[in-house]
Amino acid sequence: MDSNQGEVCRPRVALVYDERMCQHWDPDDDDHPETPERIRAIWNLLDSRGIPQRCVVLNAKAAEDKFIRSVHTQKHINLIRNISSRGYDSRRNRLALSFNSIYFNQGSSEAAYLAAGSVIEVTERVAKGEFSSAVAIVRPPGHHAEPDKPMGFCLFNNVAIAANYLLNERPELGIRKVLIVDWDVHHGNGTQKMFWKDPRVLFFSVHRFDSGTFYPSGDDGSLSMIGEGLGAGYNINVPWEHGQCGDADYLAVWDHVLIPVARAYNPDMILISGGFDAAIDDPIGGCCVTPYGYSIMMKKLMEFAGGRIVMALEGGYDLNSLANSVLACVEALLEDKSVVGSSEAYPFEATWHVIRAVRQELSAFWPAFSEEIPNKMEKSGDGSYYAMEPGLSSTFDSDTEDEVINTLAENVASLCDANLPKDVLDVIQPLMKLKIDEDHHGKKIDTNSFSSHEETSLVSSEESNELLPSPYQNVAVSCDWRSIFSKINVWYGSFGSNMWKPRFLCYIEGGQVEGMQRLCSGSKDRSSPKETKWKTVHHRLFFGRSCTRTWGAGGAAFLHPESNAGDKAYICMYKITLEQFNDVLLQENCLVLEENDGSIESGPPLFDLSALDFSAKNKSITLEVLKGGWYSNLVYLGTDGDLPILTMTCPLSHIESFRSGKLPLCAPAEAYANTLVRGLVEGKQLSEEEALEYIHGAVIRQL
Repeated sequence: MDSNQGEVCRPRVALVYDERMCQHWDPDDDDHPETPERIRAIWNLLDSRGIPQRCVVLNAKAAEDKFIRSVHTQKHINLIRNISSRGYDSRRNRLALSFNSIYFNQGSSEAAYLAAGSVIEVTERVAKGEFSSAVAIVRPPGHHAEPDKPMGFCLFNNVAIAANYLLNERPELGIRKVLIVDWDVHHGNGTQKMFWKDPRVLFFSVHRFDSGTFYPSGDDGSLSMIGEGLGAGYNINVPWEHGQCGDADYLAVWDHVLIPVARAYNPDMILISGGFDAAIDDPIGGCCVTPYGYSIMMKKLMEFAGGRIVMALEGGYDLNSLANSVLACVEALLEDKSVVGSSEAYPFEATWHVIRAVRQELSAFWPAFSEEIPNKMEKSGDGSYYAMEPGLSSTFDSDTEDEVINTLAENVASLCDANLPKDVLDVIQPLMKLKIDEDHHGKKIDTNSFSSHEETSLVSSEESNELLPSPYQNVAVSCDWRSIFSKINVWYGSFGSNMWKPRFLCYIEGGQVEGMQRLCSGSKDRSSPKETKWKTVHHRLFFGRSCTRTWGAGGAAFLHPESNAGDKAYICMYKITLEQFNDVLLQENCLVLEENDGSIESGPPLFDLSALDFSAKNKSITLEVLKGGWYSNLVYLGTDGDLPILTMTCPLSHIESFRSGKLPLCAPAEAYANTLVRGLVEGKQLSEEEALEYIHGAVIRQL
């Protein structure tokens, strides 16, 4: 009897899965992220854990046009209904290209109707009380689809159709208020537009925004978009301004934004646009929510609407992370106790800024937001920092600028030693004045203030990630390195905005060009490059990060540190002195220290001849003193006319972070891209059309 009673009390969770939705795939790209393998991976993991046996499994059911029409125009419906028919064979691909991030094939129509119909079906049955909750493992996703067009891998807006169905077609079920929670890493622009003026739906979206540059781009995802008319206050956007947000950040938003609103709104039903591209290791999202984090987010929502929750799949493109995250959510709905994990890290300070801004924006609509929230630590528990750049709210990196500068101040004194290889030392020895006790201004140097490791040149190997001692660490040399390095020429190979000479001259002469948001200090030696040449190299160009101090929102150019015979990148080479190269290196890594007159400070060199020798032998060298800088890896690209060709890019260790999404890949801003185009065109390397295609190829090609 007790056993039977236990069975009755268990939650009844419905699952929808249907292989027919796997017939929708990109006919031109086998590696497209929105692949049928997404739902197969989820189902296979659930099946291996015995989850289907503990749930009620339903087949997909196609939606009827009359229900889709509640949110989509008839023209849009006609397109999706007919796009897979033979009559569209010759123009299907061309039509797909007319939309933003859309593909069609012969299985697209059926999959779209099944996805929308499945979410309607389980939503209705949960509302009836047949199931306590449900998970719709469906594709194509839906939250980007707008009333009159498909968009962002989405054909029909599945969740919006289901919400309207309950509110308009089944009033007898008593669902008067619906909370839609969209935790996909991308803003649910389509869903927002469909309920913009409707107070019966509270739409909540937490997503990357990055000053409007993150997909779907524009202002729709900003926190100021709160709804209109009767719907004012019922649209809540929580826009992240950077990647790497994890469990602690999302749970802080739950505790201080979503839960207080949900408690006040008291919804009758909760629909979740369950995108899992904010999950750890996702190649697109760049965030790091764990399965444990998703399970806690789900459990907190189960406290509302009598636990009546339907989660419909949206994004999520790392198959392993996607499947494990969905599993964690299903186990939460089953009220399992087996989900393990912890969230010991603190939210980023930027997270608290966003939370406070959202609460302030909506405080007139939600009294709970008028209360002050407690102050939190400025630093995350795992030691990471965010960096708020002057005039921007979207710049983020693992170290603050102050930390980087402090690192420079603490360690750079050891680089006063020019660390010259013997053959070079023999040539320039007469130029050197051995005055280790005086700096170049004639001031005494307190040698006792140097730390014990300051006889070591602060460079690191990509192989060992350890500091490499200089073989000439006992050679005492003058700190007036500029007079020495001004007589040594190198080729600086540029692959980004510096390919356009007027832009590069900002690093030499100071100033800025059109599109730049800050002035460059320039080099101590403002002499123009002695010569300019072009060259192609077997390295991969790509664009990463999401905001820069100089250009604002948008990615910056990087060169993969390792060569590959199948890759080709253009570089513009400038013959400059090693002194100027050091000044460019400082400016590229945002570590410019200035004299009182505004010129660049004559501190010790970052890249000396010992480092040059090491890079020539090992093909690259990462400067530990630039830890935290984006361009701390000096890559040796060979020689031209007996002079070394050097470029600066990210460390090899960052490549894996870009691949995993821990660091974001991002298209460049228009102004930034234009400098690359102008450089390639004026350098007579490519036509404008070819240059644009070259940049576009670097953006879309997987790293």
